[in-house]
Amino acid sequence: MSRPTVVARLAELAAHTREEGLPEGLREDVARRVLDLLGNSLAASGEVSATAVTAVVREWGGTPQATAIGTGLKVPAASAALVNGTLAHSLDFDDTHLPSVLHPSSPVVPAALAVAEARGATGAALLDAAGVGIEVAVRLGMGGYDEALGNSEFFERGQHATSICGAVGAAVAAATVGGLDAEGIAHAAGIAASMGAGLLEANRTGGTVKRVHGGWAAHAGVAAADLARHGLTGPPTVVEGRFGFLHAFCGERADVDAVVDRLGEHWELPGIFFKPYPCNHFTHAGIDAALQLRAQGVRPQDVTEIELGAPTAVLRTIGAPPEEKARPRSGYHAAFSGPYTVAAALTGGGGLGVFHEDFTDAAAADPERLALAALVRCVPDARCDEIFPHQFPAVLRVTTRDGTRHEVRVDANRGGPQNPLSSAELAEKFRLNAARVLDADAAQAVATAALDLPAAPGLDQLMAGVRA
Repeated sequence: MSRPTVVARLAELAAHTREEGLPEGLREDVARRVLDLLGNSLAASGEVSATAVTAVVREWGGTPQATAIGTGLKVPAASAALVNGTLAHSLDFDDTHLPSVLHPSSPVVPAALAVAEARGATGAALLDAAGVGIEVAVRLGMGGYDEALGNSEFFERGQHATSICGAVGAAVAAATVGGLDAEGIAHAAGIAASMGAGLLEANRTGGTVKRVHGGWAAHAGVAAADLARHGLTGPPTVVEGRFGFLHAFCGERADVDAVVDRLGEHWELPGIFFKPYPCNHFTHAGIDAALQLRAQGVRPQDVTEIELGAPTAVLRTIGAPPEEKARPRSGYHAAFSGPYTVAAALTGGGGLGVFHEDFTDAAAADPERLALAALVRCVPDARCDEIFPHQFPAVLRVTTRDGTRHEVRVDANRGGPQNPLSSAELAEKFRLNAARVLDADAAQAVATAALDLPAAPGLDQLMAGVRA
């Protein structure tokens, strides 16, 4: 007998997970990710990306099936996935898998939520489908990770793995909770592999289209599952084939074996990072270091020089072009600036250290912050290069007026297995996010419903709480 293809093995894992459930403890892990995603989405409901996508979905119309978060609407499942995936990624606050460097929950969870709500699925069914969809997305991301290069080949080519791999993971999640058998799940994944796309140029020079990447991938995943249910098919060698997913996107650097390495035995899922700050993840270790210096008594008005050392690969995102990063043109662009985020942390951020109020257009134009950001010189650091992308490290060196040189090195930034956010910190992140839309009692009800998902008979209570 011929060996099963990669997509067949991924689909078998999904079908098995639907029948047997996720391994012990992983449903609870996914429930925490659902809670995190809902908070991020509620906080983003006033963003231009949210209003633009919601306007389009209103124009599309269609059968009300699933909740579009923060809009008061129920819309077709694929439309709900588009809105909610866009919300989830709009503030760059969504969880991150390393070393694939992708945000798996923002495309996968909205697809699973939309189909689960439309079909009246249980909380456990939602979590199992979302969990295996996330696993598929990050494993495909690992197929594009080159150990010798020390970076994702997707990223090297300017491709957004979140939307590319996320579309396939979303399709697996949607097909799994939607009741397709293993063959149908494989076809849904194979169809979605032709739908995932996303360019990272907006990280460098502006534009808000990246915020929609998670939503379009979620939308594609639901659409692919629907198409598979109605008989459309995908190629059996869609992952490993000569013109398949990995070779098309990553060329000769593709690592097909990484996608199925210990599949079903080892789960990447519990090691995915939560984000404490609503900005590009490459900036987080620099923020951690700046917060430590501030706690040690370093005052912004005393600073004369700042050097931010980071992995060479990330400097294209957070340090270049230097004139753009020193004076970000908006709050959104500030979220991708190493100089600005260091300045924000040194001058006094909100929330868990730096929060939404630090990424308004007004905050990004604050003269004190811009003066401090102008002092920041972004440089490659050899130790950071050794660690990246298994962590997103940084070293911050600050000189003050008295000639003292202060240095803080952060090898493991907050939110990952080596430096995790506590349950209390995650709850506080959700509370602060939800406060933009919900009162305290309503937010607490949503938090309780999300964490109770493993035993929930349905999603009505949860989704009514975030419809707003």
